[in-house]
Amino acid sequence: MTSPSKSLHPALDDPWELARAHPEEAVLAVLTDTHGPSYRDPGAALAILPDGSFAGAITSGCIEADLFARAREVRATGRPQSLRYGAGSQFFDLRLPCGGAVEIALFPLRDPDCLGALSVARQDRRAVSLTLGPDYRLSLGPWRRTGNGPDGFTLGFRPPVRFLIFGTGPEATVFTDLVRSLNMDHLLCSRDAATLGVAAGLGCQIRHMDGQGTSHNIEIDSRTAAVLFFHDHDHELDILRSLVSTSAFYIGALGSRRTQATRLDRLRNLAVSKSALERIRGPIGLIPSSRDPRSLAVSVLAEVMQLASL
Repeated sequence: MTSPSKSLHPALDDPWELARAHPEEAVLAVLTDTHGPSYRDPGAALAILPDGSFAGAITSGCIEADLFARAREVRATGRPQSLRYGAGSQFFDLRLPCGGAVEIALFPLRDPDCLGALSVARQDRRAVSLTLGPDYRLSLGPWRRTGNGPDGFTLGFRPPVRFLIFGTGPEATVFTDLVRSLNMDHLLCSRDAATLGVAAGLGCQIRHMDGQGTSHNIEIDSRTAAVLFFHDHDHELDILRSLVSTSAFYIGALGSRRTQATRLDRLRNLAVSKSALERIRGPIGLIPSSRDPRSLAVSVLAEVMQLASL
């Protein structure tokens, strides 16, 4: 059995977008359950086209060739298939190196309008979910966590984390470049021309702040992480007062425990409420006392992503 070909649609690397673009041809594979160790979590998806091109992934490659062969059957008959690979599977000649088992729903797309609505919701950064019913039809609804439920298997879609970064110097530019390198949505705001110049040269998204230390018309939602990298902490106060009134899920500022205590005292004197002050994290990062800009960047990113997964 030949291995599946590489995706011929690099601009449509998302399985749901690939299926939406080719509704008559796409067959979708969705990982609905795992038993024991597995390569991916439930909710992983794969869209397969007749020419062998695809988007997404279910495993590390150990069953994809069989999925592609069965996708041809599904496309020809129009009948979905419920498959199990690994321990307890009827396909004894297909083993998972991890030793576990996976259950997969393989079905033709019957609901292109649903995927169109999903695409719009994701572009608008709205949290939604798809439910795959017992009849293998898809329905779009409010966000729920991925998993099996009484009405079928639900796939939760939350907006990707967006980073709003304020500051000057290497800490700000290194962190911004790290999130850029991971193709994450970001914006670096600074009044320092040198900082902005370095970041722009790295390909980062930048914006010059106004004289009050703020930047207007920046969209902030509940999947936004705001991080401040200032050594002159006087520049932070107006920014933090503004941020705590938003729905940003993470607000953190560079500095030691003593710096954090002083920062909060100053904001308290500016009539910032106790509940708002509790939203400001500091010191930031999972690695205590990180000072090197690179280790600090990794430390802060890990902290943000840990919170984003809750």
